Amino acid sequence: MSYLHAIILGIVEGITEFLPISSTGHMVIASSMMGIEDSAFTKAFEVIIQFGAILSVLVLYWKRFLPEWGFYKKLFVAFLPTAVIGFMVKDIVDQLLGSVAIVAWSLILGGIVLVWSDKVFAHLTSSGRKTSDLSYIDSLKLGFFQCLAMIPGVSRSGATIMGGLTLGMNKKEAAEFSFFLAVPTMAAASGYKVLKIYKTIDTEQLGVLLVGIVVSFLVAMLAIKFFIGIVTRYGFRGFGFYRIAVGLVILIMLYSGQNLQLM
Repeated sequence: MSYLHAIILGIVEGITEFLPISSTGHMVIASSMMGIEDSAFTKAFEVIIQFGAILSVLVLYWKRFLPEWGFYKKLFVAFLPTAVIGFMVKDIVDQLLGSVAIVAWSLILGGIVLVWSDKVFAHLTSSGRKTSDLSYIDSLKLGFFQCLAMIPGVSRSGATIMGGLTLGMNKKEAAEFSFFLAVPTMAAASGYKVLKIYKTIDTEQLGVLLVGIVVSFLVAMLAIKFFIGIVTRYGFRGFGFYRIAVGLVILIMLYSGQNLQLM
């Protein structure tokens, strides 16, 4: 993996991490199209650069991370299902990450759900529950929704947002809670990958990682502001149609004989 690859993947991560279009799916596709070798470092890189996106949330929402302990308790409860289930199925998830076909179908199905949700939850554009209204049981339910994102292409933010809407949260609050929940979730995933590869990583790979993290941080700052503005004004329908279009293009390319699988 070159520095140019790291910059491109950092941009992809920064743009897609907090949008309901699947950052993992887009990075798998981007890696495949650039012909990046499917190695332990590549898979770790795609997870570790999420650390940059984590920092963007902390910078933009630092005031929200200084409330009473109840806020942190709710985040911890929501994080638990992903921590437990993710540890149990981590090997299966690693295998699925190499399948572009799974990503394509997940993008399409997730897009259909987003378009459908815009009609069903239209009343939650401005009104609805806030994060402070959630109980610990509600937080646990959101955590199980987030577990759906272990399937490549589903979208962690999209799954969490859908969970928030089903609990009656308004669209802006549901989106922002997905940002907050990303912090412990992605920190745990990134930390785990660092522990797995830190003994084998060389100086050049470390440089590639740092470039990816910095780029994802800067781009994610802009993407979060853009996303909140779009959601508040237009909802999720546009992201749904985008997912469906990208998924269909990938399937057409796959079934026409083009090799998009990771090498």
